[in-house]
Amino acid sequence: MTGSLISTLEGRYYTDQGIFAQEQASIFEKMWFCAVRSSDLANPGDFRTVQVGRESVLIARDRNGGLNAFLNVCRHRGARICVDEAGSVKRAFQCPYHAWTYALDGKLIAAPNLTSMPDVDRVEYGLTKVHLREWLGYAWVCLADEPPSFEDDVLHAVTERLGSLDAIDGYEIDQLSVGKRIVYDVKANWKLIIENFMECYHCATIHPELTEVLPEFADGYAAQYYVGHGAEFGDEIKGFTVDGGEGFGKLAALEEDRDRKYYAITIKPQVFVNLVPDHVILHRMYPVAVDRTIVECDWLYAKEVVDTGRDVSRSVELFHRVNEQDFEACERCQPAMASRAYARGGVLVPSEHHIGGFHEWLVGKLDSAD
Repeated sequence: MTGSLISTLEGRYYTDQGIFAQEQASIFEKMWFCAVRSSDLANPGDFRTVQVGRESVLIARDRNGGLNAFLNVCRHRGARICVDEAGSVKRAFQCPYHAWTYALDGKLIAAPNLTSMPDVDRVEYGLTKVHLREWLGYAWVCLADEPPSFEDDVLHAVTERLGSLDAIDGYEIDQLSVGKRIVYDVKANWKLIIENFMECYHCATIHPELTEVLPEFADGYAAQYYVGHGAEFGDEIKGFTVDGGEGFGKLAALEEDRDRKYYAITIKPQVFVNLVPDHVILHRMYPVAVDRTIVECDWLYAKEVVDTGRDVSRSVELFHRVNEQDFEACERCQPAMASRAYARGGVLVPSEHHIGGFHEWLVGKLDSAD
């Protein structure tokens, strides 16, 4: 190996069911996981079920307006409480098997013959709670008994990328509205998607629209390569749109020096944040198999843009094309991960060397669980 090239992970890290099971247990079930947009659960009784590692997690808004998260498992015989991905209940969740019934805060409130069992503690036999914290307008959950520091696990990624946590405040992401959501079913390992997002060596090859808007990306260095660096729009570009035309007005609280720039942040293990002057694009990954990842992508705009029905299609189309181009590339790589040609892995060129840090982090997480 020369000084210009460093090794990637071996191919088995993308195909081995045992490694994927380790990742589910040691990463997705131990770290903070961005689960749902809080505004999707606007009213008491609104709920969504989300797959986190090997667990189905039920997130619901209670009658006091707060969000709670639980394992989606009845405490009686283990039936799944909610089989729908999303919905709303009036007052409670009821298991469809034996009708054990739980309040929106998870407490057991009714069951056949429950009054004849006065020794049953209704709190102790309530739904199993999961840690939940709201940030950027999303509910983040953690399945660990003792969750890691949110500051170290999540917020540090912003500081590490932008230079300070304050740098993200001007986008007021928690105040934005969802203008568009697209769900992608990507037939590739989740790590291939992260590695793709972290580098731009491929940008000149597969992202003609993106490099037209952000010309420096054609040189192969992603915005994430430099701390605090934002990729500047091209001289003739007016907005972060598929044709480079006008977008919307700069987000109200955004500093002037962040106008006409794009910033990207990777928050391990499953979130991408893309910051541009008039909107924010946030990806959440849900790894469901060693070779399959669901990616939910939100385009977030100022509330008045969404409420007045402004046409967001041109800005959506730009990153939708980027997503499709990236995911096709990841799917092209996935079958080859099992090839003898990739048994010892591939290589990273200098503009991709920072991906090596992600690989070291991953191996460290798996090794620490052994």
